[in-house]
Amino acid sequence: MSTTRKTGRFYRHFGMGLLFAGLFLCAGVLSGLAPGWGPTPALASGKADVAVTPASIPDLVERLSPTVVNISTNRVIKNPLTGRDFSQKGLGSGFIISEDGYIFTNNHVVINADKIKVKLANGKEYDAEIKGRDANTDLALIKITAPAKLPYARLGDSDRSRIGEGVVAIGNPLGLDHTVTAGIISAKGRVIGAGPYDNFIQTDASINPGNSGGPLCNLAGEVVGINTAIVAQAQGIGFAIPINMAKEILEDLKTSGKITRGWLGVTSQNITDDMRQSLKLKDRQGTLVGDVFAGDAADKAGIKTGDVILEIAGKTVKDDREMAKIVATLHVGSKVNIKVFRNGKEIILPIVIAERKDGQEQASGSGATEEFGMTAQEVTPEIAKYFGLPEKTGVIITDIKAGGLADEAGLTLRDIILKVNNIEISGLKEYEAALTAGNKGDALLMLIRRGKTNFFVTLKKGKEAKK
Repeated sequence: MSTTRKTGRFYRHFGMGLLFAGLFLCAGVLSGLAPGWGPTPALASGKADVAVTPASIPDLVERLSPTVVNISTNRVIKNPLTGRDFSQKGLGSGFIISEDGYIFTNNHVVINADKIKVKLANGKEYDAEIKGRDANTDLALIKITAPAKLPYARLGDSDRSRIGEGVVAIGNPLGLDHTVTAGIISAKGRVIGAGPYDNFIQTDASINPGNSGGPLCNLAGEVVGINTAIVAQAQGIGFAIPINMAKEILEDLKTSGKITRGWLGVTSQNITDDMRQSLKLKDRQGTLVGDVFAGDAADKAGIKTGDVILEIAGKTVKDDREMAKIVATLHVGSKVNIKVFRNGKEIILPIVIAERKDGQEQASGSGATEEFGMTAQEVTPEIAKYFGLPEKTGVIITDIKAGGLADEAGLTLRDIILKVNNIEISGLKEYEAALTAGNKGDALLMLIRRGKTNFFVTLKKGKEAKK
């Protein structure tokens, strides 16, 4: 059985188990029971090296290790069953991207942490603050303040990375500082059901619990990915977020702490071969518009149900997921052209890109429901495969609003909701019915699966989240 998981250790207050054995790399132990953005290669002195390619992997590691950090977190939370407070500790990795102390890591490493500590390769420790995070891509930017300039990593171009290319991973697996593993890029563009913008680099470089947020580097000493996920009960199957995805949102994380993404306001689906023949398309490229939301950007631009979107802003739309990624990168308020196929002809429509609000998705045929500051959708066959679940098991959380009720309760992306008030959830229909049952102010007891472990959380209907 194949299960994608966060790499990490987690021992629950009411029993020992891998709570963070879900999709992404993280580590945790409950107490009681257990000025430049990386334009140059990193050196211990923080100064640039003119060499492009290290002579060997040991040379590469010697140069990169000073930029890799260990991240430890602490959070005090309440056990929903006993009402007692307990301390949740976590471990992860990260890497310095500027001499003034900005660090990239995973969102799931630092989410809801009350305290974050960063330990450098030289053993010095600093308190860190979250400057910005994005649950949809599982990226976070944190910062430390050091008395001297820090060494920082060179950010490469993940689009130019090739399958078969050698890579090195450095991180903090199982608390073992600065562990180095090597392998190759096994595949690119992997979709593993992690979120709306999946585009993972697959690698066979060994990734283990605690590697979350650490760098995946090419043999030129450039960071090309951020280690994020593994497949449980498998060997040599790990996933990293392409560094270009992180670079695209870096300035937004630094300046505003959140990501502003584009929005069309349509539902769409991939084109089957039967649809291609019926629509008289030359191939299955593009995405078929199923609905247009009244008053949204697509509606104002004249896009209609039945249109096939072929290009957006000059970029080819291969499928529904590709469209979502393209739209997300467009600046809100920008005017671009969309090429659609309608009634046997290709036409160009100008559109002004709107802003994607929390909980909104360019929806596909699987359906989604937004409530309590989170969005849940059906468990598709692809998602079930990666989690090792029967296809009709619960609903999966695909979006979390920062500061919302779900966020405050400790829920994260890719959590599976199995039951609501002891009602078994097999899909969105049962989930929506369970949410509407009862009265305002009632507490909903939800059974959650994260990796291989089940646990409960409570959410109160009608309660307002903190602003």
